[in-house]
Amino acid sequence: MRPGDADDVPTVLALLDGATEWLVAQGRTDQWGTQPHSTSPWRIEQITGFATDGGLWIAVGDGRAVGALAIGSAKPPVPPAEEPEVFVRLLVTDRKSTGQGIGAALLDHARKLARDAGIAQVRLDCFAGNDGALIRYYESQGFTRDVSFVVSRVNAPDWPGQVLVQRL
Repeated sequence: MRPGDADDVPTVLALLDGATEWLVAQGRTDQWGTQPHSTSPWRIEQITGFATDGGLWIAVGDGRAVGALAIGSAKPPVPPAEEPEVFVRLLVTDRKSTGQGIGAALLDHARKLARDAGIAQVRLDCFAGNDGALIRYYESQGFTRDVSFVVSRVNAPDWPGQVLVQRL
């Protein structure tokens, strides 16, 4: 695990593109759509912001990036926390490295950052649609459901979200 910086933005975008390709191949287009993140000005700006605010972390395996974690403040529509927290803003892993525990290692790093800062909770939000598989993944990592929300979108179905929390 190492801190990420502006030089990692293309790498994180490539990880997101790979994850989207995998989701599309699974018929799960409701989460992130079908277009590459690397062509989205909004997503490029978002990832650049993660890199410049010091909240980006890169998981490295076999000399290459195999995952990324971004922590920072929760943004609407996620309600603000009622106590200090580490908020996971992004978690993505290399789909070619599935089953190696990379997501769990990234979440462990978020927990470590929280503990080191004397913070007693980690929160995140995720896509709550399809069959709820993503929610179940986070539950398997020790998170519990908090509040649900819906993002209304123009020319696309509403995006259901779920906030999850883990007390440390």
